[in-house]
Amino acid sequence: MTARLYAAVDGGNSKTDVVLGDSDGRILARIHGPTVSPHVIGLPGCLDTLGDLVRQARAAAALPEGLPLSRLSAYLAGADLPVEVDRLNEGVAALGLADTVTVDNDLFALLRAGTADPDAVGVVCGAGINAAGRRRDGRTSRFPALGQLSGDWGGGQALAALALYYAVRGEDGRGRPTALTGAVTDLFGLPSAEAVSVALHLGDLPPGRLDELCEVLFTVAAAGDTVASRVVARLADEIEALVRVAADRLELLDAAYTVVLGGGVLTARHPQLHGDILARLAALSPRASVTVLSSPPVAGAALLALDALHGGPVPGTVEAAVRAGLAGL
Repeated sequence: MTARLYAAVDGGNSKTDVVLGDSDGRILARIHGPTVSPHVIGLPGCLDTLGDLVRQARAAAALPEGLPLSRLSAYLAGADLPVEVDRLNEGVAALGLADTVTVDNDLFALLRAGTADPDAVGVVCGAGINAAGRRRDGRTSRFPALGQLSGDWGGGQALAALALYYAVRGEDGRGRPTALTGAVTDLFGLPSAEAVSVALHLGDLPPGRLDELCEVLFTVAAAGDTVASRVVARLADEIEALVRVAADRLELLDAAYTVVLGGGVLTARHPQLHGDILARLAALSPRASVTVLSSPPVAGAALLALDALHGGPVPGTVEAAVRAGLAGL
């Protein structure tokens, strides 16, 4: 039987990863591009950019014109609400890029990249924070993920902003003294934390440099600073809450299931945060196992496409081929 072709997409808030492969597990092309998140560039921009990237992947794989893709599986940041998922599925299907199209939230690609366990909950903490879960009977659990509008707290950008917030308050007396103040001024080479705030406000410092303070927060917390440590503990509490709610909705709290931790903040395995999370999850769900994502999320998108092509979980040899093929690209 001739191998069937698929395209898999992991679309984050800042970049997109596209893989083209076949049902035997061979990776034929992998390309990177700008974000396709509809929250960032709108639905028309998402569809235009996604179509261009899939065509680029076809060209990189030297596929003959007219050779069809059996499946396109795209997992995107911004596919949060059911209405958004429906609109994306309709829009991507209309592009005619593949015989069958599936579009969903990027957390489901992260989950599949992290584990083949059908009972699983994933938490991503990168620039933002979100969680989702799945159960072997097909049920899923998800959050709106609209930031403060939907009750979210955490994420690298929020942590960085908090580091500056507490540095300034510790400096001017409105808050408790903290080593964050000196760490912030040392990082930017400015005389005060207030001066850092002013420089960011006036554009003398590029806005993106604020993100550097996320790592500063963890460094200061690890050195024993009470203020920074409280922020780290609050993040652990938030991650525990996300897992608890997602797992409870799926009736998994007392079951054996897998928790996948992904995103730059969590894959960094900051000892203070990571240790706290493991202790909390062990108490929450003693039968659960925890894994930290080591494969790129697009591996999960590819495996989900292959699961669909194979009519169930792919053979271990195929999954191993996909992971090995992506490791070399």
